Amino acid sequence: MTFFATQKISKLFRIRGGVHPHDCKTLSADKAIEDLPIPSLLHIPLQQHIGAAAKPAVKRGDHVLKGQLLANSQGMISAPIHAPTSGRVVGVGHYPAHHASGLSVHTITLQPDGKDEWIELPPPADPFTLDPAEIATRVAAAGIVGMGGATFPSAVKLNLRNRYQLHTLVINGAECEPYLTCDDRIMREYSANVIDGIRIMAYALGVENIIIGIENNKPQAQAAMREAATAFPNIQVVGLPMRYPMGSEKHLVQTLTGLETPARGLTADIGIVVHNPATALAVRDALREGKPLVSRVVTVSGGAVRQPRNLRVLLGTKVQDVIDHCEGFNVEPTRLISGGPMMGNLLPDTRVPLVKGCNGILALTAKEVSENQESPCIRCASCVQACPCGLLPLEMAANARAGNLDAVTKLGLMDCIACGSCSYVCPAHIPLVQYFNYAKGELASRQRAKHKQDETKRLIEQRNERMAAQERAKKEMMERRKREAAAKKAAAAAAAAKTAQEASA
Repeated sequence: MTFFATQKISKLFRIRGGVHPHDCKTLSADKAIEDLPIPSLLHIPLQQHIGAAAKPAVKRGDHVLKGQLLANSQGMISAPIHAPTSGRVVGVGHYPAHHASGLSVHTITLQPDGKDEWIELPPPADPFTLDPAEIATRVAAAGIVGMGGATFPSAVKLNLRNRYQLHTLVINGAECEPYLTCDDRIMREYSANVIDGIRIMAYALGVENIIIGIENNKPQAQAAMREAATAFPNIQVVGLPMRYPMGSEKHLVQTLTGLETPARGLTADIGIVVHNPATALAVRDALREGKPLVSRVVTVSGGAVRQPRNLRVLLGTKVQDVIDHCEGFNVEPTRLISGGPMMGNLLPDTRVPLVKGCNGILALTAKEVSENQESPCIRCASCVQACPCGLLPLEMAANARAGNLDAVTKLGLMDCIACGSCSYVCPAHIPLVQYFNYAKGELASRQRAKHKQDETKRLIEQRNERMAAQERAKKEMMERRKREAAAKKAAAAAAAAKTAQEASA
């Protein structure tokens, strides 16, 4: 099937696998977005995106305004960091990361002054009068990354028009992870601004066709987005079946268009770019108002949270401040998660700060968390049926456990999206995704070691070649000097002979 820019969605295409976990969205779906008060301290990590960490542009003691640049991006795959509010920089050092490891990362600590005073923002401009490259430049300068959790610098995706023949922009409003409702609320409450941001991104990409996919458990978001898009016939809002992982961009694209992304390829390979509604809103704010990304909407939910909410939170706010605003825990949580329960990351404690890619803070009780004891595989193949990528999770896990990485790779390790569907359906409670993540980490470690070994070998060969060239040059110089000395000696002998001959005459 060929997908044309003018084609309307008349049917959806079925994807393989997937599961139907309880969505648990009623805890926060009807809670309007609130602004979290400015906390007493902000810990702003310099690594909030895929790629190179940002480099500090301020020092301890500096006073900064809201939106002021705190750290510069380093290279193409990177993103700058801006001050979430006005205040004084009280530290440029290390602080525990928003990661399961709890390891410290480079962090700027800001003490707010309570004034929340913005820097002077650039005058508003009509994005549709700008060159597409200028839009991407402004998005990059605003520090915008994929806010669905991927945190890939958005400007890089907006520049894909230079490398691919694009025809469609897909907006991923599936939000298929249980508990999460922040995108739902954004589409309900800011539908006009989200549509504006989507149109700006489509203009930057040079595409006409826009498809917004929203799961059918969000009827109010679907209605709000359809109403906001009424004046734009090139925008389609499509209801999606409630099937996890519908939010995986490759499976979303296949569901909407029937086009399958090549293995280990990009959706851009088939002419489609996927973005998130929250990203579209950030792009709109950056282009229309000149505002960098300094806050985001986060769902705070789970059975252990006394008052689940959707909050707009300044980046760098501690998780504890967020929990306190939700009136704390009613019971001690069994598990604290950043993101959704299927693909989210465990958090070591509530001291860690919120970052650009955090769309949810979940505090789950023992009843909500399955902690059954792992038992031997019964070869039921439930994991095979559930895998949306058509892999063989049981075979992959067995080889990963045995350390046979070559076999795991051949079985499709790098095609695994770590969605957790296989672990969810496993009656033996085998932590399959953990095996795959371990295998990916070990494979990456071996590749780094091999790269280091190859690089060392290359440097040694270069050194040997350089030393050999120096030795050759030295030998040639010595030979030349010998020839010159011999020539001088011969010339002197000839001159002496001539002098003696003249004297005898």
